[in-house]
Amino acid sequence: MSGMPNNIAPADVAASELPDGFSLAGPGGGAAGGSGAADQAAQRDAQRQAILEQAMTPDALARLRRVKLVKKERASAVEAMIANMALQGKMDSKVTEGKLIEMLEGIVGAQQQKKGDAGKISIQRKKYNFDSDDDDDNDDDLL
Repeated sequence: MSGMPNNIAPADVAASELPDGFSLAGPGGGAAGGSGAADQAAQRDAQRQAILEQAMTPDALARLRRVKLVKKERASAVEAMIANMALQGKMDSKVTEGKLIEMLEGIVGAQQQKKGDAGKISIQRKKYNFDSDDDDDNDDDLL
């Protein structure tokens, strides 16, 4: 039936005794079978948070977390920028709250340039046919 004899439980086998590519997870996926991608994503997030904690002051980190509650995409973009700068060694000092604000404003400006005129409100006034004396600006005729 299963590959294990009935008198040996998976807990009795040490992980070092297993061949490469095998785990102690049961046939249904159990501990590590189906959650491999989720574990990797959680590990990446933990690494990113560790990098941000080292690269930012506590005030800046708190502000970034507050921004993330409201504007998740902007906060993610700033996190990626800071993480990349830290990994490439381009940071001379920790990111302060003022520097974080400048980065956020830069991202907002870049996003608005991408949109172009999409964020602007333009008002177009109607021209009426009976308003024929537009070129006559003097009010002499009203006296």
